[in-house]
Order: sequence, then C-alpha cells, then structure tokens
Amino acid sequence: MELGPEKGKVLVLGWGSTYGAIKSAVLDLLAEGHEVAHAHLRHLRPFPKNLAEILHSYDHVLIPEINNGQLIRIIRDEFLIPAQGYNKIMGVPITKSELVVRIKEMLA
Repeated sequence: MELGPEKGKVLVLGWGSTYGAIKSAVLDLLAEGHEVAHAHLRHLRPFPKNLAEILHSYDHVLIPEINNGQLIRIIRDEFLIPAQGYNKIMGVPITKSELVVRIKEMLA
C-alpha cells in the first residue's frame, strides 16, 4: 500500500507512468477526509502475494491507464472483482484533476 487506509471506499490501483497523478490525487482527497487509498504495482508477474486481500478490502477499485485497459482485464479475470477503469488514449498523461473528479464520482 502506498497511501491511505488499509480498508475503505476506493482503492486506486496503478502501474507505470500513472504513479504521480494517482499519488497527487489521493493525497488531496485524503487531506479532504475521503476514504481513498493508492496501491502501485512495480511488476505484473507475479503479482504481490497479498494483492487479492488488498483488492477485496475496498468497496471500489479504480484502475487508471494510458492504454485500452490491459491491467484492468487481468485484474478482473484473476481476482473476479468489478474494477472500474479510467482510460486515456490521446498521447497525453492522465492529470491529477481528472482523477480527483473521477474518484469523487465513485465516492458519491
């Protein structure tokens, strides 16, 4: 776990270049008192041994990706959770403000 409570409403799971935007968004939301956390994968195979336990500790899982959703497909298949994606395929990074808006929608 990178940031936030070990159980809660929303977990933002990332990998690769989404790290900075996710961390910044989660820090802002934690400062506002929201139940949100950030976990970031450093490698995809093998997954961390406790990943299933982490994923099932939150009401919602958001996976931001700068592609068509490669990680979310693996997570849904392997851990059978209804993770939600936030995909951006325009050649520009995902921003903190975009994630803050999306996470607040999930918290509502």
